[in-house]
Amino acid sequence: MLKVCKFGGTSMANAETLKKVKDIVFSDESRKFVVVSAPGKRNKDDIKVTDALYRCYDELAEKGNCRESFSVVRKRFTDIVEDLGLSFDINSVLDKTENEIETYRDKEFTASRGEYLSAVVTADYLGFEFVDAADVVRFDSEGKLNEDYTDDKVKTRLKKVKNAVIPGFYGKNSDGLIKTFSRGGSDITGSIIARGVKADLYENWTDVSGFLVCDPRIVPDCKPIKQITYKELRELSYMGASVLHAEAIFPVMKGRIPINIKNTFSPQDEGTMIVPNEQYSAETNGVITGIAGRKHFTVLSIEKSLMNSEVGFIRKVLSVIEHHGLCVEHVPSGIDTLSVILDSEQLKDGVLSDIVNEVRENVSPDYVHVIENISLIATVGHGMTRRSGTAAKIFSALAQAKINVRMIDQGSSELNIIIGVADTDYEKCIRAIYSAFVQEN
Repeated sequence: MLKVCKFGGTSMANAETLKKVKDIVFSDESRKFVVVSAPGKRNKDDIKVTDALYRCYDELAEKGNCRESFSVVRKRFTDIVEDLGLSFDINSVLDKTENEIETYRDKEFTASRGEYLSAVVTADYLGFEFVDAADVVRFDSEGKLNEDYTDDKVKTRLKKVKNAVIPGFYGKNSDGLIKTFSRGGSDITGSIIARGVKADLYENWTDVSGFLVCDPRIVPDCKPIKQITYKELRELSYMGASVLHAEAIFPVMKGRIPINIKNTFSPQDEGTMIVPNEQYSAETNGVITGIAGRKHFTVLSIEKSLMNSEVGFIRKVLSVIEHHGLCVEHVPSGIDTLSVILDSEQLKDGVLSDIVNEVRENVSPDYVHVIENISLIATVGHGMTRRSGTAAKIFSALAQAKINVRMIDQGSSELNIIIGVADTDYEKCIRAIYSAFVQEN
């Protein structure tokens, strides 16, 4: 059995949390490789180390040095080392890091140093080898992960290493410069390492005991999800479920490696298992697995008689959206109607008006209507494919709650049903669906 463990920012926050990390790692000898984030907040008024490093970059641009902002980072790590009773010279490492930040003057390099320093300290504390992510994670000339090259580098570098600590969040681009993933990207690093060493399990340790069926801020006593498939997770992550970085799923999907979301502060909890379809147990969950959603969308509703017989109609509409460099969320359609759903954040500064005018010019519709302040809510679950009446049950629950459904879209896999409602009905809609499918069981 071989496990790769990734510990998030709350797990790395201070000496006390690092002691919990050590207990977890040493309690199971199959936990060979550890990926770490930068230290997160110790309390609600604290600052994450990564945010302190972004301040370093801003101070550097303004003053020519980052002494004041880096002092926050320096104290954070010296406190951790002192509280753990470690003897290695952390100040020399910090001096070198501050000098490199001021020399390179690169935002991504600066942001990556939180993970780098966290891994250096953790490796010394655990007595493991430190392996720099810059030596194994590669990005191509377009800034995308070079998956095959990275996989080979991970295999080669870690093949003869018994135990190692690897910083998350960054790698190296084709020019040899530090390149970071988007925020939360240490999850991706953990997934990359798990695939490269052909791990049996990727454990992602955080401050929650796995995924919940829906947002606990909306349903306070929401039930946990014991098991979920890669595809279900992709749907829920896209719609806002944020326990795991949405892109972290891809490397382990290719290696068919399950992920276990675990709680550093309650390690005895089972957490949530994320598995390929062939490992999924249909009896684990009910009809639905989870409910997730996002607010603030705009629907561009287009009507034209005989639209279905006009060659290239949809392409012409979407080319207008593409011309403005925007992403389309969903495109539900009827025989004479087409709806294009866009994130409202993309439509500021007159962009929406320009799009409407260009659609009118390109396809001469009978009618164009803009609906704003729409929320999209996805009900996701493999159980929906084998149970008749799921959609009817959803809409019945919403009707009883007096919620007007503005849009319906179901994927061809029948894995999810997405509905659009007014932003003002968002929370009420999630509670109604949860009550219909989960609370009754």
